[in-house]
Amino acid sequence: MEQETRELRRVGLKVTHPRMRILQVFDEESERHLTAEDVYKHLLAQKEDIGLATVYRVLTQFEAAGIIVKHNFEGGQAVYELDRGKHHDHMIDVDSGKVIEFISDEIERLQHEIAAKHGYVIEDHSLVLYVRPKQRTRKE
Repeated sequence: MEQETRELRRVGLKVTHPRMRILQVFDEESERHLTAEDVYKHLLAQKEDIGLATVYRVLTQFEAAGIIVKHNFEGGQAVYELDRGKHHDHMIDVDSGKVIEFISDEIERLQHEIAAKHGYVIEDHSLVLYVRPKQRTRKE
């Protein structure tokens, strides 16, 4: 709870019960990528009286303050994750919608090489791979 309080104050937001609880949801959940509805359902399960509109408003404030990152992956709802400061890329399972994070130094190096080859320097980027599980053969 103390860490959440410091984080809110650091970005200039008042420490309110809804903000604290929404931050705690992201800390408590094993799933790192949550929709606003996921957050709301978690709060309902905890008997919290925080409405869906408040969840959306707080998530927007957190995004503007750099506490969370919003992703709009194709074909799905916006998902949010805490900004832990370390770059990573994503794979989206097109069948289940599951979001898988990964880090690849080789991919990062190649992207910089390609940009440099064309006379550019990468300022920022986002890599999202849309994947489907391999089909198992009958011998497996």
